[in-house]
Amino acid sequence: MKAMLGSIIVPIVLGISMAQTVIASNFAELKSGQESAKSVDNEGEKPQSHIDTDSSLDFEFVLVKGGCFKMGDDEIDAKPVHEVCLDDFYISKYEVTQGQWKNVMGSNPSHFRKGDNYPVEQVSWHDVQKFLRKLNRKTKQNYRLPTEAEWEYAAKSGGRDEEWAGTNTEEKISDYLWYSHNSGDQTHPVGQKIPNGLGIYDMSGNVWEWCSDVYGYDYYAKSPRNNPQGPNSGNSRILRGSSWCDSPRILHIAKRRYYPPSFKYNYLGFRLAKTP
Repeated sequence: MKAMLGSIIVPIVLGISMAQTVIASNFAELKSGQESAKSVDNEGEKPQSHIDTDSSLDFEFVLVKGGCFKMGDDEIDAKPVHEVCLDDFYISKYEVTQGQWKNVMGSNPSHFRKGDNYPVEQVSWHDVQKFLRKLNRKTKQNYRLPTEAEWEYAAKSGGRDEEWAGTNTEEKISDYLWYSHNSGDQTHPVGQKIPNGLGIYDMSGNVWEWCSDVYGYDYYAKSPRNNPQGPNSGNSRILRGSSWCDSPRILHIAKRRYYPPSFKYNYLGFRLAKTP
C-alpha cells in the first residue's frame, strides 16, 4: 500500500513541479520580451512633439517640449541675444484659417477670400482677443496667443540655430514658405509648404502672426530668463513670422514688428497656443 501511494504521489509531485517549471519559463520569456521591447523603445529617437487635435473646431496642436535657447539676433535689430528657458506649451500646427474664424465669429474680415483653408488676415490684436473669448466659451478651453519667446522657440524647431523656419539655406526657402519671390502677391492655403523640424507649418511667410507681448524697445536687455511675458505696459503689440510680401532678410525668424493693437492689414494673422 505504501509502495502504491509512493508511486501515485511521485508522479503528482513531478507533474506539479513540471507545470511550475513551464509557467516559470513562460513568465521569464514574457518578461524578457517586455524588457526587449522597452530596450528598443529607449534606443529609438524620441519624438520632438506630438499632435493634440481639438475636433470641435478642427484645430491641431503640436506639443513643444520646453527648454533653453538663444533668443534674438544682433544683426537684425533683435538684440541683445539672450538665453531664454521655457516650460512645455502647445502651439497650433497651422495659422488660424478663414473657415475657423467664420465658425467662431460668423463673418470673414479677410482681403484674400479664396477659400476656407487660407489664413485669416486683416485682423487686429483686439479682434483676435474677441475671437479668443468666443472660442474659449464655445470649447471650454483656454486658448491664447503665444508669447514672443514661445513663438521664436517653436519657429526654430525647438530652439535650433535656424535663420528661417525649417532651414538655414536661402536657396531652399521657397520649399518652406510663401514670400515675395513665390507668393504672387497674395496669401496661400495653410500647410502647403514643408513644415519645420517640429511639424509646424508657415511659421515664416504667408502672414505675420500676432503674439501676446507688449513691445518694449529695451525689453531684451532686461527680460527674465524663465518664461518671459513681455513688458507690463506699452502702446504696441509684437508680430512675428513675416508674410507673403516680404524679402528673405525680413523673413528671418528673429525679425520683429510691432503695431498698435487696433492695426489690421492683409498680411496680419495669427496662430493659437495653450498651456498643457
